[in-house]
Amino acid sequence: MSLLVVGLSHRSAPVSVLERAALPADAQAKLLQDTLAAEPAAEAAVLATCNRIELYADVDKFHAGVAELSTLLAQHSGVGLEELTPYLYVHYEDRAVHHLFSVACGLDSMVVGEGQILGQIKDALARSQELHTAGKLLNDLFQQALRVGKRAHSETGIDRAGQSLVTFGLEQLAVREPVDAWAAGKRAVVIGAGSMSSLAAATLARAGVAEIVVANRTLERAERLAEILAGTGEHGVRARAVPMDAVADELTRADVAVSCTGATGLVLTAEAVTAAVEGRVPRADGPLDEASAPTGNGSPGQGARTATVADEGCPVDLSAPRGFSVAGEEAVAGMDAASLEQHAAWVDNAPAERREEQAADPRAEADAIAALVAAARVTGRLPERRLRTSSAGAARPAVLALLDLAMPRDIDAAAHRIPGVRLVDIESLAEASADAPMANDVEQVRGIVSDEVAAFGAAQRAAHITPTVVALRTMAADVVAGEMARLEGRLPGLEDKQRAEITQTVRRVVDKLLHAPTVRVKQLASEPGGAGYADALRTLFDLDPQTVAAVSRADHLNNENDDPNRGRA
Repeated sequence: MSLLVVGLSHRSAPVSVLERAALPADAQAKLLQDTLAAEPAAEAAVLATCNRIELYADVDKFHAGVAELSTLLAQHSGVGLEELTPYLYVHYEDRAVHHLFSVACGLDSMVVGEGQILGQIKDALARSQELHTAGKLLNDLFQQALRVGKRAHSETGIDRAGQSLVTFGLEQLAVREPVDAWAAGKRAVVIGAGSMSSLAAATLARAGVAEIVVANRTLERAERLAEILAGTGEHGVRARAVPMDAVADELTRADVAVSCTGATGLVLTAEAVTAAVEGRVPRADGPLDEASAPTGNGSPGQGARTATVADEGCPVDLSAPRGFSVAGEEAVAGMDAASLEQHAAWVDNAPAERREEQAADPRAEADAIAALVAAARVTGRLPERRLRTSSAGAARPAVLALLDLAMPRDIDAAAHRIPGVRLVDIESLAEASADAPMANDVEQVRGIVSDEVAAFGAAQRAAHITPTVVALRTMAADVVAGEMARLEGRLPGLEDKQRAEITQTVRRVVDKLLHAPTVRVKQLASEPGGAGYADALRTLFDLDPQTVAAVSRADHLNNENDDPNRGRA
């Protein structure tokens, strides 16, 4: 077995990198095809979710495989290899099996124990089977991962530790209220009609929202989902479908919106969200809390403060909301490199009176902005990196709650700075889940994973020696047949009954001589480090390697014929 996985996830990479590395369906298909065309890989599968991108392959060379898979991920994601490499992780052989089984059980999910990953693993297997990039190893691996995940959920209480991203996101929007109480009677807009959006719509219906509006680029899919939601079941709800261009109008009447599409650009801009809440936010709410107030001059490390007249003359308009970054950088988050360079030059050439007004050293400030310029050149603009919301900010009333479950994001991160809006997205969910308590059942699931990894490895190693054992028994049968033919020449007068009895006796002798060695060699081969027993058996009995290979090919062909969904071997 030479299983290799190269990937990145919310545990290894910031959301801004995951967002840029996200692979749409057509890019995943091309990645699989190119991986199979690469020299080190014989099989390939891609597991791409909102918080992970992993490329699995059966390779014949470890180092060459790592280099090739890393390069392919960089090429197809559009993130440069040098930038992507620090965030990549690599697992090989048993560690790769352990990783996928842990993922299938929800142990590696953003929300521990969530069960949606099983459907995503199933989709990944189906895609590789459809493209014929999965052979025996990856078919066996992914199918076993699905069984392990189902076992973990049925035999333990891991479900109590985890929940879907949808439920977890709604809990973050509801802050300290129960979701059912918070959602009761609300109007909701669901953007997208895929699996995640459908789950969001069903969850909102169960929570008791009064109305759900489904918007999708393909109106027919939105209409089907709306019909299902409006059914006569226990959680029937008023539901209707609208085209995507009606979303802006629907938002003006909505209390909550959930978006999860496959779009590569923003579905909801900050301007669209501002227009949706215009006139709905009472002025009595007061100013934003300090943690989310816009900065005045964008100087890193000085904390958030309001714009002042001291910024007059700055060539860049810092008052326009562009999103939120680390303290002091929020005013420049989202700028392009050219604007940042203008701002850096303005800071660097500050007159003496302005230097006295600034708390930070202008030279250090200019250097910090220069670093931001370098980042903007790579990414196109500065990524949105938000501070943890203070308790005061979290308690601020919201007339529009937004849940963005897409990767890359559907909703402009700058929307969370708009008065009257509360935004929860993948980034804030990652922060919240880091503090979530782990259930006691997690340890039990880890035990299941360890046992299943050992069993899978033993089965794979035993299967590796099976063609050699079959070839040995085939050789023994040929010897028996040859000796019986020679006996027939020497004793042509043997009766059929006598001939049959002699043949059966010789076969029993051969079977008894081979039984103990073949059973024992299978046991030894299933243990760690047992791969060499197949070579020893071939050497001891002088087996033809081509015969062994022919048996192996025949076994793979039989597997394909038994399961028409299998990919090529």
